[in-house]
Parts: sequence; structure tokens; C-alpha cells
Amino acid sequence: MAAPETQGAAAQGGEDRTGSHGGVGGVGFEGSKDCILESLSLPEGPGGTTASEGSPSVPCIFCEEHFPMADQDKLLKHMIIEHKIVIADVKLVANFQRYILYWRKRFTEQPITDFCSVIRINSTGPLEEQDNYFLLCDVLPEDRLLREELQKQRLKEILEQQQQERNDTSFYGVCMFCNVEFSGNRSVLLNHMAREHAFNIGLPDNIVNCSEFLCTLQKKLDNLQCLYCEKTFRDRNTLRDHMRKKQHRRINPKNREYDRFYVINYLELGKSWEEVQLEDDRELLDHQEDDWSDWEEHPVSAVCLFCEKQAETIETLYVHMEDAHEFNLLKIKSELGLNFYQQVKLVNFIRREVHQCRCYGCQVKFKSKADLRTHMEETKHISLLPERQTWDQLQYYFPTYENDSLLCTLSDSEGDLTAQGQKENVPVLSEDTARLPALKQSSILNQLLPQECLQN
Repeated sequence: MAAPETQGAAAQGGEDRTGSHGGVGGVGFEGSKDCILESLSLPEGPGGTTASEGSPSVPCIFCEEHFPMADQDKLLKHMIIEHKIVIADVKLVANFQRYILYWRKRFTEQPITDFCSVIRINSTGPLEEQDNYFLLCDVLPEDRLLREELQKQRLKEILEQQQQERNDTSFYGVCMFCNVEFSGNRSVLLNHMAREHAFNIGLPDNIVNCSEFLCTLQKKLDNLQCLYCEKTFRDRNTLRDHMRKKQHRRINPKNREYDRFYVINYLELGKSWEEVQLEDDRELLDHQEDDWSDWEEHPVSAVCLFCEKQAETIETLYVHMEDAHEFNLLKIKSELGLNFYQQVKLVNFIRREVHQCRCYGCQVKFKSKADLRTHMEETKHISLLPERQTWDQLQYYFPTYENDSLLCTLSDSEGDLTAQGQKENVPVLSEDTARLPALKQSSILNQLLPQECLQN
């Protein structure tokens, strides 16, 4: 299809990558009454076309060709090949359809050279091989204002949608990990997944289009794809074990597919959450002072093994578990002579049993954690630990809850170990290395090595 007449006229007098200054929003060097003194008004409909603003298709800026919204790249390719016009940074345009409709109308009012820079290709070659292309970008003030206005309108729509979701009480969703159903407000499901499954996609107030977001994540899991590393596995059990052991119960922050679900990505034109966050970090560093006298360390909050009680110090948590549940972790550690790693396995074992609503004393399952807690307190099964081989297994090295602060406070102090054999004072005497030949003859290694060879 031939280029429009205005383009052909521009091709006659174009120069090598020269930006036309004949008009900026209709203003030339010689002055004009078309000066833009206020915000631009976006057109309700394009001039000379029957497509409406809400139409699922987008028209070409110059001709009557229409392309579906999903085929944006085909429209851009069409405009480059047929009309030789290039739109710079098109991904930063907040509303591509309205952007095209605006310039379609403007190009019917003024020549294209009043808005676009002219780029001549192959300028040193024969005249018949030379050609002109037109660049539409935000260097033009009118284009910049248009992009900013579209960005503001999109931000307004996003904030309205977010506020609607925050107040919505008709939400319904199913947990992706335990299939428990939730209704009411979206925050109930999001908080459940963060608390019970250590799967945190962010604060509910920072998320928009939450239902679509959850459907996107559920679809990936249904396709047996890890949400973090995005690898695909052969079955659901393998995927679940992978995400638990690798601590991949979180989304991939580098996947731009998720950007549209976070309000922060709509705040500034052309800036992602990483750039906004980086600017915030730089601002903090610029205002950082050397005086740390007012520094206040916030204690790490640890959660009880059997209920939702949280304590700011580990000592307070130990007292609570002993008074409320008759469970003395320090006493158990001392009597069984548990080192740090054995304590970790025991805590993770108890966490998993309680999460599954199963009494580790009698292996009876209950419908809720409240029923389990009542049973264990009445039957005194809280202090009835199973045999060591039941919980002292490699699988319990992995945290049941990724953010379990209790694991970070466990100690391996010898002063706390009072079990028999844990505090035996066995002297360790170093061998005299001054007489190596005699040492080789009398060293205990001479006895150990033959024994090991016989065993092997």
C-alpha cells in the first residue's frame, strides 16, 4: 500500500536524521495561535474511521487497515513497511489504542513532518535507493504530554481497581497448596498462603487484579512448572518436593509477566519496580548519617509450636509453651542431649505434624488445629515425643516454614546439655611431633588403619 501524500511530500525534502522543527503541537518558529497552554484533550474517536475507542481492534495511523489488540506487533510492522513510520519506546505507552487514535487524528490536521523526525537511509547511495523514515517519539513535547496523560489515566484506573478489591467482600479463592477454600476478602487467602505455606507474593494492598494473578500462578502449577525457577517437572509430587526443598515457594522477580499485578509498576512512566526501588535506596544512602546513636533494633518475632502466640524474645516464647502447653523445649534438649541440628529436626517435625493436624503422640488426625491442641493438652500428648528415629531424619533438616524465626534462636551451648555422656571431660593430648620416626611407630593410627581396611 502506498504511503500517504503527506509522507511523499516529506520524502522530497528530507535530510539525514534531521528533526523537523516546523511545528511542536502546531507551533512554528514564526509563531502560531495553536500554542499548547494546558493539558491535551484526548479525542473521543478518530477522524475518518468507524472504529470506536472501546473496539478490540486498532486502526493504522494512515490507512483503513485494522489489527486486533493482541497483534500490536503486526500493526507496528505494517506501519514500518507500508508507511515508513516508527514509534519509539512503544512499550512505555500506557494505552496503545488511544495513542494510535490520537495521532491518527492529528496527522489528518497537519503534515507528518510537523511532528516526526525524518531519517534518510542509504543517503550516500543512488537516488533511487534512498528512502525516508519518520520517527515519532517523546522528544516531541506533544508526544511526551500525551504519554504522560495516558500514564496518569491508567494509574487512576489501577488505583480505583485496587480500592475496589480492598473493599470487596465477595472474593472466592482456593489455596494453591492445600486446596482450602476462602471467601470474603482477598487478604484472607493471601495471608493464609504466607503464614501456612511460606508463599508470600506481597502485601494485599500492593496487588491489583488479584484474581487474575492467582489464576496465572495456578495455571503454572497445573502445568507442573516451578513458580521461581520456572522449570517443568514430571509430576505434582516432584514439583512440590522441589519447591519445598529448594525454598522456591515464591515467584520469579525477573519475570515481567507479573509486573502488571503490582501497583508500584504504574507509578511512574517507563519505570519498573526495580528502578523505583533503586532510586529509593539511593535516596536513603544520600541522606544516611554517621550517627547511629538512635538505632533501635527490632526483635525477631517467634511463633509458638502449638498455637498462634508470638513472642518478641525466645525466653518469653519458652515460658509461654511451658505454661500454656506444658512443653519445655530446653528440658527436652537437655534430657535427650540434642545438638543444634537435632533441635532443628525436632522443631521441623513438630511444625509439620501440627500443620497436618496430626497428634505426634498417637498419630490421630483432626479437622482443625484447635481440635488437635485440645486433644494433646487433655491427653498430655504434647510432652509424649515419639522415638528418636521417627523425627531424627534428613527430611526434617528442611524448614516446615521458611520464615520460622524459632530455628534461628536455637543454641548448641554445652552448658545447657546435662544428659549423661554429653558433658564427660575427655582430655585431648597432642602428640609430640618433634620425633616423627618414633611417632610413626607408636601412633594410634597404625591400629585404626588396619582395622578400617579389614572392615572394608
